[in-house]
Amino acid sequence: MEILHDTMAMQQRTLALRAAGKTISFVPTMGYLHAGHLSLLREGRARGDVLVLSIFVNPTQFGPNEDLDSYPRDMENDLALARSAGVDLVWAPLPKQVYPEGYATYVDVERLTDLLCGASRPGHFRGVTTIVCKLFNVVQPQVALFGQKDFQQLTVIRRMVTDLNIPVEIAGMPIVREADGLAMSSRNVYLSTEQRRQALVLSQSIMTAQRLARSGECDSSAILAVLRQKIEAESEARIDYLQICHQLTLEDQKRVDADSVLLLAVFIGKTRLIDNSFLL
Repeated sequence: MEILHDTMAMQQRTLALRAAGKTISFVPTMGYLHAGHLSLLREGRARGDVLVLSIFVNPTQFGPNEDLDSYPRDMENDLALARSAGVDLVWAPLPKQVYPEGYATYVDVERLTDLLCGASRPGHFRGVTTIVCKLFNVVQPQVALFGQKDFQQLTVIRRMVTDLNIPVEIAGMPIVREADGLAMSSRNVYLSTEQRRQALVLSQSIMTAQRLARSGECDSSAILAVLRQKIEAESEARIDYLQICHQLTLEDQKRVDADSVLLLAVFIGKTRLIDNSFLL
C-alpha cells in the first residue's frame, strides 16, 4: 500500500494509472474508519483495478461551533484497516495542501442543500461539494463509493456530478449497523453508556415508521407524530429534524409512497446523529 500526502504527486500517480488503462475505484473518508467504511472498501476492491482511499478531515464542512478540533482521528489504525481491505493508494493530505494560501473557489449545489442538514448546518454542503469535487479531480476515479447513511450528502453529490458532467459513477452503499441497530458513525465514540442506549431510538423510530407505512398508514404527519413522541420520551434526545421526503428532491411528502425516505437528525446529549430509511 502506497501512502501519499502531496496533491500533485497523487494526481500524477492516478493520471498515469488511467493512461495505463486501469480502473480506479475511490472511497473518500474523514478517517477514523469503522465497519461501514470497510464495506465501501470491499465493494471498491471488487469494482476497480486500483483502490484509492482518502483520509482528510475537511475543515470547510465544519461550522464555527462544531467538532472540527475534537473530531476523532487515528491514522495508525486507519492505515492498518486500509491494508487489511486491500487498499492500493492512500491520499492523506494536510489542509494546506488542499486549501493553499489564497484559496477562493467553492462549489455550490442549490435547493438540495437548503433543507435538512443544510438548514441546521449553514455552509456545510458547500464544504462537502467543494472537497469532493477536488478529490475527484486529484484521484480521477471511474467509480466513487459513498454510504447511504449520509443520504442528503449522497443526493447532493449525485446532483453535482450530473450538473458538472464529472465522469464518475457514484455508488451508494447500504447503511452498516451495530448488532443492536445503531447506524455506524465515527461520532458514536462521543456517547456515554446511557446515551448509547438512548441513541437506539433513531433505528427504533425507523422500524416503527416502516411498520406503520407497511400496515397501510400513508399520512406522513400521522407517522411523524408517533415518532416525535417516541424520540422525545428519551431524556437525552433533542430532535434537529424529522421528515419524510422524496428521495430525489428531498422535499416533504404529505403521503407516503415508494419514493418516500424518512430522514432524521437527533442530538443525543451533545452528539448529533443522523439516520434514514425508505418506508416501503
